[in-house]
Amino acid sequence: MAGEELADNELTNYDFRTAGQARTHHGHVMRDLGLKIISGAYPENTILPGDAELLERFGVSRTVLREALKTLAAKGLIQPKAKIGTRVLERSHWNLFDPDILVWHFEAGASAHFLSSIVEMRLALEPEAAGLAALRRTDAQLQKLYHWVARMGSARDSAQDFVYSDLQFHIGIADASGNPFMRSISALIEVALVTTFTISSPIPNSESHIRSVARHTAIADAIKAGDAEAAKEAMRVVIREGAERVLTAGHTGDV
Repeated sequence: MAGEELADNELTNYDFRTAGQARTHHGHVMRDLGLKIISGAYPENTILPGDAELLERFGVSRTVLREALKTLAAKGLIQPKAKIGTRVLERSHWNLFDPDILVWHFEAGASAHFLSSIVEMRLALEPEAAGLAALRRTDAQLQKLYHWVARMGSARDSAQDFVYSDLQFHIGIADASGNPFMRSISALIEVALVTTFTISSPIPNSESHIRSVARHTAIADAIKAGDAEAAKEAMRVVIREGAERVLTAGHTGDV
């Protein structure tokens, strides 16, 4: 996705939590093992089942299995050891910015602590992006922000429509910041934003929906006025209110 717009008729059937997951044998093996590691079914510092057992379980070629294990190793989840086997690494080695790892956390049931950590990352980055956008945005970028706010306001029945427009609004601010690192980081945490927005979407609560649209409009208005501090504070309000909805929604597990 990474900021690309979907056609209106594609939004209805778009599943943000599973988008982009490979439907290949390699993807299936990787996802199954990744989920088991994230969920703790294969605990840290333990050895995965041997190749023979995994080949029988998944019914794939040795090449497919090796590629899946190589991908998981690149994500920091496992480490092959000669004559020992494939060890599950400690959590401190996991690349938490990796989109697959983020998705697997949510599929396994993200804990309140994990969700709070994502909120802290957003609070560290997005207000700064909004402040920079207030100083650097172009007229075209500002127009896009108001476009997505309008789309959020019209998404009265579909949570997915709201989520998609909300995401595009935040990515638009990262773009308008003029800082390539902001946009790069935004792309890395995109899966986290999408899933968090899906959990915390104010649809179909009309009162919450109206308030959320107003909060996002305040960000766009501050950016339009060139008021960096107001844009930062308005962004903080949006993130904190979204976090409150997430942490009270009950969509938490032990991961």
